[in-house]
Amino acid sequence: MAIEEEFLDKFVGIRHHIHQHPELSEHEYETTEYIKEFLRNLDIKIIDSGLETGVIAEIGNDKNNIIGLRCDIDALPIFEETGLPYASVNDGVMHACGHDFHTTSLLATAELLKANEDKLKGTVRLFFQPAEENFQGSQAVIKTGLLSDLSALVGFHNFPDLPLGTIGYRQDKLMASVDRIKVKIKGVGSHAAHPHEGNDPIVTGSQIITNLQSLISRHIPSKEEAVLSITHVQSGSTWNVVPDTFEFEGTLRTLNEDIRKKLKNLFYKTVENTADIYDQTVDIEWTEGSDCLDNDLELFNKLIPSITDNFLDAIKIESNLTGEDFSRYHKYVPIFFAFIGTGKNIPLHNPKFLIDDKALIYSINYYIDVVQRLLNIKL
Repeated sequence: MAIEEEFLDKFVGIRHHIHQHPELSEHEYETTEYIKEFLRNLDIKIIDSGLETGVIAEIGNDKNNIIGLRCDIDALPIFEETGLPYASVNDGVMHACGHDFHTTSLLATAELLKANEDKLKGTVRLFFQPAEENFQGSQAVIKTGLLSDLSALVGFHNFPDLPLGTIGYRQDKLMASVDRIKVKIKGVGSHAAHPHEGNDPIVTGSQIITNLQSLISRHIPSKEEAVLSITHVQSGSTWNVVPDTFEFEGTLRTLNEDIRKKLKNLFYKTVENTADIYDQTVDIEWTEGSDCLDNDLELFNKLIPSITDNFLDAIKIESNLTGEDFSRYHKYVPIFFAFIGTGKNIPLHNPKFLIDDKALIYSINYYIDVVQRLLNIKL
């Protein structure tokens, strides 16, 4: 679909506004109201979904074929360092993953679809999903029951490593399963001059973290992709006191469910057995996030030929160990997900993260092409 420059400029401004007002997962109240007001002004039906944040809406009157388009709307707890004139006004919160770009793309698509509603041979359900970053949003959407009558659900993520105008695709193992791990070791505190009077959990925690580094290299075949990262360590409050607790957090990423289960089992054994050697106790909090993201094969074969024609380049990409809670939807509806290049080559979740606004023309057309293909129409 040809997109006029004036239309594109309007949505560049909308993206800048959303970027300037980011909100954290499950706190996207102003963003939710902004989306609702935009949709109401176009007379687009907003579904009473029961979601506290996030919006689900519909365009079209034919319920014989209902397809879904999804974006995510939440931001990250990061202090922005871009220096942009539209940088975040909410200190410590930033759209450093490009969800402002995703939201804007779906809002623009909504406006185009509404203008062509009489041509739709089916219904398009729009999912402005909250809380992707903490993996709670997809669960909330699933609980609404509004996936049960969909024939397909489609989303995308911006990808700064890909050049502008490029789509990255893969049918299976596109993105990894993600587990979040938190461990608390309980020892006995003491004066730093008399550590023998206590039971130092820092020594135990350090040994556990060292032992964990061999789990993948010595227990998992080299052909399998997996990573265990310890990312946050906390213990003590001053220089001359041995503390009584040691805490650390991390994440496990895999592309194989059997490997995921094996590593979880090994993790528990390593942590508990090492703590036992030092006569200390541990609490392990294991939170399962997203599953491995595999595109539905039939949907993949149907969409890839037409979608790729509207990009300057189309690349079959390698598996990615980042996670995406869109993967959970595959248990309920056929899904398709791809990466769209945004051209700035600054990593996701970076305080200097940028997006080239010119990428909007490709992301909007991506959604429109999906609708045309799945509803067998020409807009």
